[in-house]
Amino acid sequence: MKVLNKDELQIAEEVLLKHLPRSYKVYGFLYGVNRNKPSTSEVVVDSWPEFKVILLRQDPKKKRPQDFMKKVSFYSTDEEVLRKVLREEVDWSTYFIIGGFDISHADTLKAVSSEKKVKNRDLTLVRLLYLPDISHLLAPDVDSQLESRISSLNLSHIDIVNKTWKFGGDEKGYRNIKNLISDFPTCCIMDTQGEPVAWILVYDYCAMGILYTLPEHRGKGYAKVLISNMTKKLHAEGYPVYCFIEEDNMVSYKLFQNMGFTEDASYRAAWFEFNL
Repeated sequence: MKVLNKDELQIAEEVLLKHLPRSYKVYGFLYGVNRNKPSTSEVVVDSWPEFKVILLRQDPKKKRPQDFMKKVSFYSTDEEVLRKVLREEVDWSTYFIIGGFDISHADTLKAVSSEKKVKNRDLTLVRLLYLPDISHLLAPDVDSQLESRISSLNLSHIDIVNKTWKFGGDEKGYRNIKNLISDFPTCCIMDTQGEPVAWILVYDYCAMGILYTLPEHRGKGYAKVLISNMTKKLHAEGYPVYCFIEEDNMVSYKLFQNMGFTEDASYRAAWFEFNL
């Protein structure tokens, strides 16, 4: 096993680019790290320069709050090698989440967790939607009045985003939202008092997410405007353009699909938690 250094992370990003769309989550994370986005993770591969498994885990040399959610991600092209990496390179002694992995690896994850005598639970199953070419974007028409209200979030908006986020509402959520607003692109629509009424953010693995419109401002097409503007911004800055949509969220799925996003219909990604 090998922990990648800065130069090797650049090479790994280029390798994962060839495996899109299934490698998007790990690719997106490396994209951010390679452009100096803050991270407390380290990247491990089974071999180098060619590898079959690439895994992201907490870097023991970097401090973070003890109650901050522990996250692991991976991309694999070989089930047996993946089994070995999971056994040897993941700390199974504490609670953690493995997110955005190909559901085809679920049996391997469950088998290793059983070996380690660790309970597991599937949190969610998601679709991966992405925009392979900016020319595929079906952007809505935006009048000048609405255009003037499109802006970016700032740190004064952390509370409102955290309170309305499905996975937020607590101190961990606040800290997460603060990091995303501070370090990644955001887009919002302001009301006449200059307060955000709808917004979209980008996770630390560069996927669009946390799309939300306050209930009293719905039905005005704000979500389409936010997706369109964020897509253009990400494309202009070289970011990957993709998102994860929960399997039962057909409203968001149809929204992105109708705007030109596509998917690999045979692929599903999942989030599992361990050591409940």
